[in-house]
Amino acid sequence: MKKVAIVMGSDSDWPILKTAADLLNDFGIEYEVVVASAHRTPAKVHDFVTSAPEKGIGVFISAAGAAAHLGGVIASLTTLPVIGVPINATPLNGMDALLSTVQMPSGIPVASMAVNGAKNAAIFAAQILAVSNPSLQEKLIAHRKQMAEEVEKKAAKVAESL
Repeated sequence: MKKVAIVMGSDSDWPILKTAADLLNDFGIEYEVVVASAHRTPAKVHDFVTSAPEKGIGVFISAAGAAAHLGGVIASLTTLPVIGVPINATPLNGMDALLSTVQMPSGIPVASMAVNGAKNAAIFAAQILAVSNPSLQEKLIAHRKQMAEEVEKKAAKVAESL
């Protein structure tokens, strides 16, 4: 199975991205984690992205705060899917990061998650990889079933308190 690359602009993004890594572990998906800035270490970003297919990477999850455009830079260097996670890192509460992630020019897409939406990024990456992996598809189905069961338990707890 292909791997996922988790690329973040700063180590301060790791507490948010760790939820994605944990979920990828739960699904049995290998991943690489890289700290590389689109603006401060562009050569590192370029080298990592262009060598990714040789390393078995099939999907990128990118995260950056402020108006840093890591996802867009990654997408400009590859035809592999790029999932952007805007990070709330400024007084603008992540709106700057959201807009820089979602407002891509035609022809260079980045799938944008919610601000700090690393968990959904991991699920979306798993869904992309599951297109050609029935075993992973089953894990995703089981995950949804587990989430539904958790909601029902919470609903029962609320009903008991009435």
